[in-house]
Amino acid sequence: MIITRTPFRLSFFGGGTDYNAWFSEHGGLVVGTTFRRYCYISCRKLPPFFDYKTRAVYSRTELVKENHEIQHPAIRGCLSHLGIQDGLEIHHDGDLPARSGLGSSSTFTVGFLLGLYAMRHEMPTKKNLADQAIKVEQDVLRENVGIQDQIFAAHGGLRAINIDRKGDYEVNSLILPPDYLQALEEHVLLGFTGQTRDATHMAGAQIEKIQRGNSCMSEIHSIAQEALQLFEAKADLPRIGKLLDASWRIKRSITTGISNDQIDDLYEAGLNAGAYGGKLLGAGGGGFIMFLAPPCNHQRIKDALPGVKVWVPFKMDQSGAQVIMHTDAY
Repeated sequence: MIITRTPFRLSFFGGGTDYNAWFSEHGGLVVGTTFRRYCYISCRKLPPFFDYKTRAVYSRTELVKENHEIQHPAIRGCLSHLGIQDGLEIHHDGDLPARSGLGSSSTFTVGFLLGLYAMRHEMPTKKNLADQAIKVEQDVLRENVGIQDQIFAAHGGLRAINIDRKGDYEVNSLILPPDYLQALEEHVLLGFTGQTRDATHMAGAQIEKIQRGNSCMSEIHSIAQEALQLFEAKADLPRIGKLLDASWRIKRSITTGISNDQIDDLYEAGLNAGAYGGKLLGAGGGGFIMFLAPPCNHQRIKDALPGVKVWVPFKMDQSGAQVIMHTDAY
């Protein structure tokens, strides 16, 4: 039995510059972190006692006689990528809902790949794990995804991902004083809007805009570069928050569907109640909304946003994807 634990990510700046369509021409930069909410995946070889070969349990249960029959894209893609024909039992449990802007699909892919490698008694480097997850999603499954989610999930921590035009990247830790990191954590307010969406569809629309050359991504890229400088200078968090606000207002203008009237109303209510800035996480269209706001205003913001379904406590994760249980016994 193998159990892996992989953190979800929160992207602060530069989302979209990690799409191949952008960084292949301009390079990319994403600043973000993982936090202490996780995707757990257990997997084990399934003894041949049943009339099915593999059992996969997530939001539904699949019983299949051949692994290529599995409907779950990431499970099928990872098994195909690694050439695994063995019968398996696979279970997924997540602290947060899927399709909500936290990179959950890539988090799943990273965690499942790590579990499969562990079953082989192999331990990939964090970079290799991220690279394999990117390959599964982009080349095997042909999904409209960037590369930040897989990198954050594998590495963990508060990071800046610098991407060159060839797609090579560097993952740099932001080394900041403990009191600054604590203040940053305490300023983040993370809420679930209750709306979920198809990230691949949303990303596809943004990629099309990038390819047409009218995506506003140069402004988002420039703001990410400025934000990284502010973090490195340990700038006041109100300045960081104002940049978040500027970046979100640009992003939601890229294409229809990134935001909607309900989300716009939530966001403006948060600012009016005392937030410095914020954003909708992920490709847009729903999911989690994040504000950067002084802790003294958090309750006022929550009171002003009764439409937010759940508020999630925020603490950064530094570990990235991990194997938390490994035994060869069935």
